[in-house]
Amino acid sequence: MSTRRSLRPLGGVLAAIAVSLTGTRISAVALPWFVLVTTGSATQTGLVAFFEMAPYVVVKALTGPLVDRAGPRIVSWTTDLVSATAAAAVPLLHALHLLSFPLLLALVAVIGAARGPGDLAKEVMVPEAAERCGVPLERATGLSGATERLASTVGPAVGGSLVALLGPLTGLVANAGCFALGSVIIALALPRRMGEPTEGASSQAGETKAGYWKRFGEGLTFLRTEPLLLIVIIIMVGITNLLDAAFMTVLLPVWAKESGNGPTAIGLTGSAMGAAAVAGSLIAAVAAHRLRRRVVFFTGFLLAGAPRFLILAVDAPLGAVLAVFAVSGFGAGFLNPVIGVVLLERVPRRMLGRVNALRDSLAWAGIPLGGLIAGAAVASVGLVPVLLACGATYFLTTNLAGLRPEWREMDRPGGRGVLKRHPEEEAPPRLPDRSTRGPGAGAGAAH
Repeated sequence: MSTRRSLRPLGGVLAAIAVSLTGTRISAVALPWFVLVTTGSATQTGLVAFFEMAPYVVVKALTGPLVDRAGPRIVSWTTDLVSATAAAAVPLLHALHLLSFPLLLALVAVIGAARGPGDLAKEVMVPEAAERCGVPLERATGLSGATERLASTVGPAVGGSLVALLGPLTGLVANAGCFALGSVIIALALPRRMGEPTEGASSQAGETKAGYWKRFGEGLTFLRTEPLLLIVIIIMVGITNLLDAAFMTVLLPVWAKESGNGPTAIGLTGSAMGAAAVAGSLIAAVAAHRLRRRVVFFTGFLLAGAPRFLILAVDAPLGAVLAVFAVSGFGAGFLNPVIGVVLLERVPRRMLGRVNALRDSLAWAGIPLGGLIAGAAVASVGLVPVLLACGATYFLTTNLAGLRPEWREMDRPGGRGVLKRHPEEEAPPRLPDRSTRGPGAGAGAAH
């Protein structure tokens, strides 16, 4: 097999992740700005974010068994096509003067409901793609993290520019185009037989005959046996995700509007953070297996969290804001590779869909509430007190969580690791690895 062909599986999945997330990041600038300038209401801006993210979390949680059973490939391209259609309908209906606020809420709910299983399906294909290419799991998840961060750099920059020059609805058109392109990549560009159902290959005889709710329950049962995943990572990341959602959907747009910096500043801050995060993710991809996970994890959160809230609260110049966002992005770049390998190495391949769906949905459960809470709080007490309160909460959450004894399971003696295997499940097949580490590893989950 040629080198070019051998890299095709991982390259195809990463390309699909890149274009779909770029569209999402463009929309993250365009949609809140569209609502904010047309309604003038931070509360309604938060409500739109709620109607997108609540279906995302709920549907993603429920479609894990479907991804395992139907296969991630077909789930990915069909849901991206649905997202593209709903996203394109927003500017079209607005141009026809048919877009009411309730209809806008319905359309963003469809986008969120389709994005959930689509994102999950792409995540599930990363380990298979890495195995097909002979790429170590840490490196594959590091590249996946770098791809996400690159999208978080390009997306806000493009979104801010489009909104400033052509208006927010142009950004929504670009979002629809990105979803459509992601659907084409998954449907046509990946190797044949990639992303097929994993359950049919299970060595356990009754697995393919299990009903939906039995498979769903198996995912819950598995998580209950993993306190590091359930109690520590999911709960802590769930709280920080709520705060990040409040920041991105309400606090940052309101700051941009009140400071006079406008939508361009939203794009610049996102790009500064994203570019630095790409660098952090690439370093993690190269060196993750040599680093002590807990140190990297908590240092990353220390840089990525509270400083962003505090710099906006003190009314600093835009240059200082961009510098702080860049430092925060560099720290954030290490988080997903660390969490993702920890998750992927602990979950049997045949259960990746349902367990990742539950894990993501629990960790994202607060995201729909972030915009609602932030919008109501800003309307009640103003922007600065909310920024200070969120920054303090972020700092306390990430640092107090470090006192939990379960974190010791994340590290490996002497910087190396031991793969914890669930007593009733087969361990995930070990990927080819040219390093000298043992049969366990660690990598990151979506922050």
